[in-house]
Amino acid sequence: MKKVGNHNSIAKKLFIGLALSLIFSLNSFAQDAAPVADDAAAPAATSGGDAVKGKELFNANCAACHKMDAKATGPALRGVAGKYDTPWLYKWIRNSSELIKSGDAQAVKVYNENNKAVMSAFPQLSDSDIDNILAYTSEPKVEAPAAAAGTVAVPGTSVSDSGISNNIILGALALVMVVLVVMLFLVNKVLSKVAKVNGIEVEPKTATTPIWKAFVRNQFLVLVTAIFLLLASAYFVYGFLMQIGVDQDYAPIQPIHYSHRIHAGDNEINCKYCHSAARVSKNAGIPSLNVCMNCHKNIGEVAESTATPEYSKAFYDEQIQKLYTAVGWDPASQSYTGKTQPVKWVRIHNLPDFVYFNHSQHVTVAGIECQTCHGPVQEYEIQKQFAPLTMGWCIDCHRKTDVKMEGNEYYTKIHAELSKKYGVEKLTAAQMGGLECGKCHY
Repeated sequence: MKKVGNHNSIAKKLFIGLALSLIFSLNSFAQDAAPVADDAAAPAATSGGDAVKGKELFNANCAACHKMDAKATGPALRGVAGKYDTPWLYKWIRNSSELIKSGDAQAVKVYNENNKAVMSAFPQLSDSDIDNILAYTSEPKVEAPAAAAGTVAVPGTSVSDSGISNNIILGALALVMVVLVVMLFLVNKVLSKVAKVNGIEVEPKTATTPIWKAFVRNQFLVLVTAIFLLLASAYFVYGFLMQIGVDQDYAPIQPIHYSHRIHAGDNEINCKYCHSAARVSKNAGIPSLNVCMNCHKNIGEVAESTATPEYSKAFYDEQIQKLYTAVGWDPASQSYTGKTQPVKWVRIHNLPDFVYFNHSQHVTVAGIECQTCHGPVQEYEIQKQFAPLTMGWCIDCHRKTDVKMEGNEYYTKIHAELSKKYGVEKLTAAQMGGLECGKCHY
């Protein structure tokens, strides 16, 4: 009787190969490029001005108090050219207060409708400048593209660009996988019958000593392995214990999404404008929501360019609305309602109670930048704990950082004495007593 290798292994290899080919096919299908939508033609402006230049003028002169489609300090300006005569708009924009004092009925009406808010005068704007602004405000609002006809959104499912649900595609692939499994089973059964009819005997596997038995019989290898495991365990246990209370890279989700990337990065707002207590106090403090409203009374939505692949413009606008709800601000009437809701911010940086750290000593006296301890906050979308804030990290900083002497007469005498003692031109914080236990622990 003939002897051949185990044909079951061949069937297994064939099955694995087919499974891998299906996986790669699924990945290739999922990575198909989305079709590029045709660019919608820009609507023509209704006035004779240049809408592009008008947008620049609007952002430079009008955007502080006006929005295109929502009321701010002043009314929404989209379509304003169709509501009033152009010559009247020239006079109103250049000096609205003078027009109101003259008793112009339309000017008085607009003034009263907007809570008697005084509009800034813009005598520097020429007729062509105003025409450009009116051209920009006359452009129709661009609506978001509607979903393709014939597609129905079902909760829990996603629709591909071709209009076919991804669940249907996955279901079809699963069905193909089942068919392949059945086919492999049938092929294996047929091969077994053919081998039996032709008198072919499948070669049995040769019995070998299990690897674990061979390992146990080697006493020297067991001893070395046991010592290695004990040392490795001690190493990992020590590392684990040393990380207790160290929350480096901790980045909790806050009740209102605040992007340091937008505020400190794109808009270059100084850290100490919001965290003003860091200059004079032990704690940096959580900014009051009134500090946020200094800007957001007139900024009810973000620019289109602010959006990222992870966070859309609608998401950021929703966060501003959460701020309005918390402080009780009604953007329609531009007034506070008196109904407030506390914001439960999640604390990120938290030193143990037995550690003393004073922000003013480091920020004002030492002149250390916020990024030294808090990392490149101007790049963070979600604020995180940058440094480990361990004692070793603080001591290392004290050993490397020179004491700032310029403009600080307090250290003049002590610096002169200690610099001679240590034989250096500049003292570090450690040489000034920055390693004394009582400086940080009390």
